Amino acid sequence: MSVTPLLVLAAYLLGSISFAVVISRIMGLPDPRAYGSGNPGATNVLRSGRKSAAALTLLGDALKGWLAVWLAARLAPADAGHSVVLACGLAAFIGHLYPVFFRFKGGKGVATALGVLLGFNPWLGLACLATWLAVVATARISSLGAIVTALLAPLYTGWLMDWRESFWAVTALSALLLYRHRPNIRNLLAGKESRIGKGA
Repeated sequence: MSVTPLLVLAAYLLGSISFAVVISRIMGLPDPRAYGSGNPGATNVLRSGRKSAAALTLLGDALKGWLAVWLAARLAPADAGHSVVLACGLAAFIGHLYPVFFRFKGGKGVATALGVLLGFNPWLGLACLATWLAVVATARISSLGAIVTALLAPLYTGWLMDWRESFWAVTALSALLLYRHRPNIRNLLAGKESRIGKGA
């Protein structure tokens, strides 16, 4: 059996680890799927009042995206290396959105997407992080930062990497991220989206 499907499967399984749920259980916090937005991600964990738990969730979710890409870059066959790296990054991201370990009900993927993009190209990841930080610092709305960054990420990819495989892979990632933010987009349009620092 080719190593490529195994790498993609491993990336998906790695992405399926929900650090919001794992960290909350370890720290004795409520299940993040049971309060606030119900989203198992760092922003919702922050609503528990434990900043350390939110920080660990953010770090873990980003790290698994980066690690999936890093491993693929080192283990993929030389003749298809870049394509396999892109596929593994997408697989890890999809794993976070639809985790097999949690009945395919995952988070919205912002931190994992950042880890994947950092793995693809550090400058790409930093450009996206800077965009997210700038929007959030101005509006205090995490989802708005994610939406704006998702819209710009494919353009950053074209400029910093290529307008071929990499551009389309990041476009697919961005489209999935926007799809998962449908409720946030509706709330933003209605002026009802919660701001960072607001309790559950």
